[in-house]
Amino acid sequence: MLLRLLAFMLCYLSFSAASAVILQYHHVSDTTPNSTSISPAQFERHLQYLADQHFNVVPLTQLIDAIKKQQPLKDKTVAITFDDAYTDILHNAKPLLDQFNYPYTIFINPNSIKLDSDRYLSWQQIKKLAEDGVIIANHGLEHNSMIRVPDDMSESQWLAQETASLVKAESLIKEHTGQNWQYFAYPYGEYTPAIQQWLKKNGYVGFTQQSGAVGLNTELTSIPRYPASKPYDKLISLRDKLNSLPLGISLDKDNAETIYEYNTLHSVSFNIDADDFRRSQLHCYISGLGKQKIIWQGENMFTINFSAPLPVGRVRCNCTAPSLSEPGRYYWYSKPWFILKEGRKWYPL
Repeated sequence: MLLRLLAFMLCYLSFSAASAVILQYHHVSDTTPNSTSISPAQFERHLQYLADQHFNVVPLTQLIDAIKKQQPLKDKTVAITFDDAYTDILHNAKPLLDQFNYPYTIFINPNSIKLDSDRYLSWQQIKKLAEDGVIIANHGLEHNSMIRVPDDMSESQWLAQETASLVKAESLIKEHTGQNWQYFAYPYGEYTPAIQQWLKKNGYVGFTQQSGAVGLNTELTSIPRYPASKPYDKLISLRDKLNSLPLGISLDKDNAETIYEYNTLHSVSFNIDADDFRRSQLHCYISGLGKQKIIWQGENMFTINFSAPLPVGRVRCNCTAPSLSEPGRYYWYSKPWFILKEGRKWYPL
């Protein structure tokens, strides 16, 4: 019994030491849309909290390299990212980040840069940021969803077109900044297993917009990031996310799918590889439906039969459980679905 306990603790300590969180921001401004913004004052509070609580803020590359090489990170590691390369990142976020000496990443759309110089950073500004050590990464040539196939194209044609654009964006980033990380943040957080397969085959790392902590077993084509702009910018909720632990969940082929027509998906099953929590304390919530009943299928699988049809739009299932060995910390996992209207018509972006 003692040997089993020691083995568990050694295994757990190794797992926990690799836990990390990635924060996702867009605008840092008082004058931009609330849904994609955080005020400079609140952003400073986030950074101050990271400093006060001794979080290990690292470049995104350090985190990804650790996963690739299976090298544990210091616990409570955080990486900071921005999507869309808005000018307020330079004017409002950068001075604060420099003050705290925190590294960060900006995911850019190269074709957006030339559209509006007041709204988006210029190549000259991006190049200077890259020279200062900012990681510049790929958010697509344009801000197109990777999964919204036009009626006049097949899925394979659309995938070929959009991945060619992705490669073009990566080429432009390399041309203008010298950086070529092959990191790709899905526009709107929308992706499918087919896109994940393409990224894996071509050596890209994929970043999503669903919540969750990051660990050594995190799938490199669906790395979660916690949205930290409004309405998720309050420190009281961010605190639990920053201290979260990765919940070891995997999906078989059918359960890994992400796109469904309304009222055609009725359940999901998760394979779980974690035991540092009580089954009775594992809870899963679905956006629009609330808390769902969990049905255990043996030791390592549970099923959720949805209490109602998943609502049209971007839907998330967030599963959390309090850690037994680290009181006050929660395991956290999120699964996204993209639910189409009846007739397989897309919801608005």
